[in-house]
Amino acid sequence: MCGITGFWDFSHRLTIEEADAAIRNMSDRLRHRGPDDEGWWANVADGIHLGHRRLSIIDLSPQGHQPMLSSDGRYVIVFNGEIYNFLELRAALESRGHRFRGHSDTEVMLASFTEWGITDAVTRFNGMFAFAVWDQREHTLYLVRDRLGEKPLYYGWVNGTFFFSSEIKALYVHPDFHAKIDRAALALYLCHLYVPAPHSIYEGISKLLPGCVLKVCDPNSALVPAPYWSLYETAKRGYEQPFQGTEEDAVTQLDELLLDAVRMRLIADVPVGAFLSGGLDSSLIVSLMQKVSERPVKTFSIGVHDDAYNEAEYAKHVARHLGTEHTELYVTPEDALGVIHLLPTIYDEPFCDSSQIPTFLVSRLARQHVKVSLSGDGGDELFCGYQRYWQTPDAWKKIGWMPHSLRSVLSRSLKSISPHHWNRVGDVISPTSSLKLGDKLHKFASLLLAKDDDHLYRYMISLFWYWNDASVVLGQGTNSLAQLEPHYPALSSLDFVQRMMYFDATFFLPDDILVKLDRASMSVSLESRVPLLDHRVVEFAWRLPLAMKIRNGESKWLLRQLLYRYVPRDLVERPKRGFGIPIATWLRGPLREWAESLLSEQRLMREGIFNPKPIRKKWDEFIGGERNWHYDLWAILMFEAWLEQRAV
Repeated sequence: MCGITGFWDFSHRLTIEEADAAIRNMSDRLRHRGPDDEGWWANVADGIHLGHRRLSIIDLSPQGHQPMLSSDGRYVIVFNGEIYNFLELRAALESRGHRFRGHSDTEVMLASFTEWGITDAVTRFNGMFAFAVWDQREHTLYLVRDRLGEKPLYYGWVNGTFFFSSEIKALYVHPDFHAKIDRAALALYLCHLYVPAPHSIYEGISKLLPGCVLKVCDPNSALVPAPYWSLYETAKRGYEQPFQGTEEDAVTQLDELLLDAVRMRLIADVPVGAFLSGGLDSSLIVSLMQKVSERPVKTFSIGVHDDAYNEAEYAKHVARHLGTEHTELYVTPEDALGVIHLLPTIYDEPFCDSSQIPTFLVSRLARQHVKVSLSGDGGDELFCGYQRYWQTPDAWKKIGWMPHSLRSVLSRSLKSISPHHWNRVGDVISPTSSLKLGDKLHKFASLLLAKDDDHLYRYMISLFWYWNDASVVLGQGTNSLAQLEPHYPALSSLDFVQRMMYFDATFFLPDDILVKLDRASMSVSLESRVPLLDHRVVEFAWRLPLAMKIRNGESKWLLRQLLYRYVPRDLVERPKRGFGIPIATWLRGPLREWAESLLSEQRLMREGIFNPKPIRKKWDEFIGGERNWHYDLWAILMFEAWLEQRAV
């Protein structure tokens, strides 16, 4: 796991000394991603400069140093990630006459490019990766990202220079980087609480889409990523060629696939452990790890002193049953609050998933004992784990029968009555409820405007955050949902639930879940690996009928059946709790002064990004206890904290 960065100065705007200083400074901004080694390479005549920071995991010797050149000198690579099947590829290459100096997967990648070409080689890789390859013979730069988007890669033109990097923060120190905030991307952030690919928060800078290769030849060539693997084609093929075996066959095949995926992800020259929440996904991954491990697996969990949210006790029971070497840390509200001020430096785009806090805390705990940790992420998107997958179809059944014209009239009628009035009615009906009736009814009124079930789902995943209409605070009518349409091919043949899962695997998984995991773990120089996102598991999951994923209201049915082979049902069968972040309490208490500063009307007016009036109105109503606006305000606060940090 590493950090990569570079630039292509076609016009040679910088002197040799300036360019050399720039690539060194850019690499240094990624030190947290690779504290073990650093390296730079340049082709001065072409103006190409590559930088690398190394977190040594496989082949800890100098033979793994990057940037690395192929044996014939044609290719130069900077690589972030792991190729899990590199030993298999190495054996195949050796049979074709290739010889190797060390035993790193990077060297195997370069030999693969020499033998098969870049795109063909990538299709043979099983791993998580983001890398840049300079072809010295063709004077061409290639950028490549893994199939599911586990590793990040930004790129684009700014002021006549082509940039790429694992994280945007590396670009700030280049003298030619002066990018503007992309207001359309900001609208997407306010709607989804993350910036979905291919957008980034800056104009001219994009995220490379998962499963794509980008070829850059010259300043006039169009930047059009070409897919080498497609989730769309995987879902479509799964529908057309469904799994034909029995339920027992499916459990056995999943067991074999996941066991192999886990075994491959245990290959390392450093200590390996796992996050264990006590939930289904992490318990399954740890069970499989312990099955193939010769010694007790090191597991880590975070606990809180609140029975309503604490899962550490369940994790402890699972760890005891499996015989792992378990470490837990109970954190206080002060511990969690202390992380908030670190978030803008960890997430160098605005990001508002509050579970980033416990993810950072468990990563920091694990890093004290291991250098690699396996995670159970991906199970919800592949095996139907989110409650919204059955809540949304139920909601559509209740409103979809009505003509759209009738729903529009009903929506206007509900919104014609002030939320304050509805809230007073709700307070009379249920004085102790924290849920505001007016907020719920106005949200429902917006749902009534959905054109179809797909549209309803995209409302459902954004309407919880009331800035879904970005024009309220940005002063423009950007349709944030419509911006995603070109990157969301229609899969009308799929069931509605499958279409929701596909949408989440396309956007929410790579741009929220995996961003959260990558940035949190890499901020403490910990490599995270995700066995459930092995592309073979993903392709198998999409072949499974929906009845093997959700049954009688029970989510992730097939994963449960597999887990019961390793862990007693009563240890894992319980409602999911998660790590609660009491944002409302914090904003009215210990974070109030911090929030007041970031949301001051003078500050917002001076920045000229947001319209201060609706923000201040929500803040005053929230502080006064009239409305539950804490999530809306948290989104603005996370952006403002990011903006403040960017200026440092």
